[in-house]
Amino acid sequence: MDFLKYTSNIKAGLFLLGFVLIIFLFSYTQGIVNELRNDNGEIVKLYAEIIAETISDENDTNLDFVFDEIIQKAQFPIIYSNTQREPIYSKNINTDKSKLNKVQLTMDEQNEAIPLRYTNPLTNEIILIGYLHYGDSSQIEKLKWLPFIEIGAITLFIFLGFISFSIIRNNEKRNIWVGMARETAHQLGTPISSIMGWLEWLKKKPDDQDKIINDISIDLDRLQQVSDRFSKMGSETKLKEIHLSSIIDNVVLYFNRRIPSMGKSIVIDNQLDSNIKIRANGILISWAIENVVKNAIDALDNEGSITLKSKIDKKYIIIQVEDSGKGILRKDWKNIFRPGFSTKEQGWGLGLSLTSRIIKEIHGGTIYVSKSQQDQGSIIEILLPKLNNAN
Repeated sequence: MDFLKYTSNIKAGLFLLGFVLIIFLFSYTQGIVNELRNDNGEIVKLYAEIIAETISDENDTNLDFVFDEIIQKAQFPIIYSNTQREPIYSKNINTDKSKLNKVQLTMDEQNEAIPLRYTNPLTNEIILIGYLHYGDSSQIEKLKWLPFIEIGAITLFIFLGFISFSIIRNNEKRNIWVGMARETAHQLGTPISSIMGWLEWLKKKPDDQDKIINDISIDLDRLQQVSDRFSKMGSETKLKEIHLSSIIDNVVLYFNRRIPSMGKSIVIDNQLDSNIKIRANGILISWAIENVVKNAIDALDNEGSITLKSKIDKKYIIIQVEDSGKGILRKDWKNIFRPGFSTKEQGWGLGLSLTSRIIKEIHGGTIYVSKSQQDQGSIIEILLPKLNNAN
């Protein structure tokens, strides 16, 4: 339920952010449009002043000079009309004269027409000779569409990103479900097969029941451990102070029992400090380290060595798992912790991704490949938060 609540909050936050972004784009663009309109208005007012200073009567020939030479430089549509607002002259307008009235009305809706007046030098009478009407330049028209283009581009980008993300997420989900099913079968298969083998052995040699029952108990404990692992992955995990050496000893003991049945000659050297304590969930941290060691075993062909070391820095307890295997390509150092990624033909890419989740999300640590060279082995480091009283 908490996850759904957070998901809803994220969606609402993204919607609000998108709404604010749209408002900002429109406001910012409209501000630029208004500035350009004001600039055009100032230019038209200047034209009007020039005309007023130039002409001496309504029919002055200087008026033709002003329109032909000065207003010719204007970069926006402009119309000169008489006192009855009938269009007489136009600039930067590609339309028939019969349609100038309609264009002029549109201009007046955008910008207020500027009256042309001159002062009669004899009577000092101010005479109205017409109006200058001006519209938005091509730059302003383009700016009007800019927010829609930007929003469309952003929407397309988000849409394509959402589709790509959904495809990747669905593939990861599919890999996780398949991997989980296989991992469950693998985890349960080994002790179940062993128990079945012990039961057959017990039927044939009932006199060995004490030893057989002891081995069956070990396999039953393993089954219980597998059940606990999967149940704790989906529930709130409690951490407590535990000895790291006890976890590692059990992992090494488990693999030392299994390695002979794999047909491999592998030596696991446990060099961890026996006094180190960590705050962890013993079942899950054991599973995480077990996955890393198993990955190291798979990296070895038939023989080799695996060394487990530990060290402590100012903030972390560091567990190093070093093997003498085939190594990991540099480009795959991060990929090996992704769900569904595997460099093994029969691998399903779940073990190390589960390990990464256990270390990072549950224990607040980190895991990474610190060193790897082809055919010379690899070192994977696990960093766990140091206890306050650790040395």
